[in-house]
Amino acid sequence: MVVEKSTHALRRICSSCFIGIHVSMVQKIKFTGKDKAEFYPVLKRRVDAYFKDNGISTHANGVMRFKIILYVTMIFGSLITLLVFPLPVWAVYLLFINIGLFSAFSGLGICHDASHGSLFASSKWNTVFAWLFNLVGANDYTWSIMHNKAHHTYTNIEGADEDLESAPFMRMSPHKPLKPIHRWQHILALPAYGLATLSWVFVKDYKKMSQDHIGSIATPSHPRKQWIRLFVGKALYYSLFIALPFIFIQAPWYHILAAFLVSHYFEGFTLAIVFMLAHVVEETHFPIPDDVGNIESAWAVHQMYTTANFAIESKIVCFFCGGLNFQVEHHLFPLINHVHFPAISKITRETAHEFGIPYFAHPTMLGAVKSHLRILKRFGHEKGEAHPPVPA
Repeated sequence: MVVEKSTHALRRICSSCFIGIHVSMVQKIKFTGKDKAEFYPVLKRRVDAYFKDNGISTHANGVMRFKIILYVTMIFGSLITLLVFPLPVWAVYLLFINIGLFSAFSGLGICHDASHGSLFASSKWNTVFAWLFNLVGANDYTWSIMHNKAHHTYTNIEGADEDLESAPFMRMSPHKPLKPIHRWQHILALPAYGLATLSWVFVKDYKKMSQDHIGSIATPSHPRKQWIRLFVGKALYYSLFIALPFIFIQAPWYHILAAFLVSHYFEGFTLAIVFMLAHVVEETHFPIPDDVGNIESAWAVHQMYTTANFAIESKIVCFFCGGLNFQVEHHLFPLINHVHFPAISKITRETAHEFGIPYFAHPTMLGAVKSHLRILKRFGHEKGEAHPPVPA
């Protein structure tokens, strides 16, 4: 009883900080399509055979372990350098930018895989590395609900996919109400994406913990240990990356504050653009359920219509984006570590073509960015569906 009262009290406190929060009851959504339903079982057998025949683990390999060491070293090596050594102001800015970029790379390439259970075979080690989210300012618990459950299950479904709500002032779905501000969103989007992690660190996690629903996932209450985890994680991040720099860095306070904000701008932009290019581009669809909540396609077919890859031939993009430029493969096989996506993408593409299912992929990252801005411009000016419904 004490635990229950404490949890509700925490929810009321957080909720009172976010006036106007309203989450409507979300319709239960089911994927009922039977046509091409064999696509995924066939694809899965082929992908499983690839790993078995080659004697390869689906988890981290040597390249992935190198990434973990590199990313963590760059974040905390930069922080220690800032705190210990007297540096010119320009070096303070550079090291903060380095922290921001590698925090983004860690979120994309380490924490993201760990939260899906694809980093290591050991669930314990996956939990440990998922907790790294907290050390770069986010919260692994709210992320798992927003991303693993709401986004991965109900991709591009308005009201159910939490990622479509990541920028509240933007219209990322043709099914959202059209407002006057949306006509400028293709101009405002890229600058605004740089604010993503600042919002996440100081507002978003508290807000999500105070809501009754996150996307389509009912969250009437959260375990008390998750509330403690939230506040402890935030306190640790604020101490490491705000309090200690102000105490130990030998530079004017306004430069330290500016460097922290610039760091987050690089981090936020990197994270936001990678996720936006995977689902909000001209080719992808935005299905809506019928009156009883049914999506008339199989779940895997739905993923193929709502997800796109980009720059899959670029080794640099693959290395730093955590394999999320292979978003198609990630959505179909979230339990496989991203270092294996280039190999299994060939299997996915060929199988999709056999079944007459599209495989969306932009050759370059710049091309995907242009497509993203074009669809935002269209959403900002036109009402209605951007594409016909996904074929049943």
